[in-house]
Amino acid sequence: MKRKDYFYQNYSWQELKELVPKQPVVVQPIGSVEDHGYHLPLDTDNFLIQNICEEAASRANGEILLLPLIPYGFETHHMDFPGTIDIQMEHLLNFVLDVTKSVAHHGFKRILIADGHGSNMPILELVARRTILETDSLCGAFIWPSLAPKEINAVRESEQGGIAHAGELETSVYLHLDSPHVQMDKAEKEIGMPPSKFIILDLMESSPVKFMDIWTRFSKSGVYGDPKLATPEKGKIIFEAVVEAFLNLVKEFKSRPDGNRIDHH
Repeated sequence: MKRKDYFYQNYSWQELKELVPKQPVVVQPIGSVEDHGYHLPLDTDNFLIQNICEEAASRANGEILLLPLIPYGFETHHMDFPGTIDIQMEHLLNFVLDVTKSVAHHGFKRILIADGHGSNMPILELVARRTILETDSLCGAFIWPSLAPKEINAVRESEQGGIAHAGELETSVYLHLDSPHVQMDKAEKEIGMPPSKFIILDLMESSPVKFMDIWTRFSKSGVYGDPKLATPEKGKIIFEAVVEAFLNLVKEFKSRPDGNRIDHH
């Protein structure tokens, strides 16, 4: 079987060195192993972000160099659910930063961190900032639904909170990619936080107040959302929109000017 040429680890060190002048955007996918209700596997975040990254890389004509997936994330608030793997926030920050700084050390100037798990994002934003401050490379971090809000909202049927965790969004994309591993007969709607104008848990709506409680205080199944509204048709539309937006992001980021730093002391 021919090895895929968009995987970072498939090159020898000499071959990788020869790629540096071409300056592909190096992408680090990261997910989690955690509860996703009764109907989805623990691998949901990993499975979705890996498929999104691989599909984008396969269409990118050499503009993406894809690092191996980091499969674990920050999960302390989910640890009441068996099977969850938790990486403490300081450990995760330093680990991912070591990866980005290694990539920068080898001469790659554009790095993106592609996230599949919401609670990783505050940590990954700091990783991206520190990578810029501590290396000569530019680094950005994003969570995949943020790339296609218009398309997601166009097919969405759930109320506020319906697209947060193991709900309409993730379940639809999983159904599109691998429906046999989604147990829709076990799907349950749960939107259990008290109503609030200031504390909102929904991937498609920003919360004025950043707040994350221990998960079992507001969810019995692990779900926060409405997976019963999920369909593979919605999943296909969302997946294609996210991949296309990802490719546009890479093209823009690859050609982004470095700018000239001026110390005014």
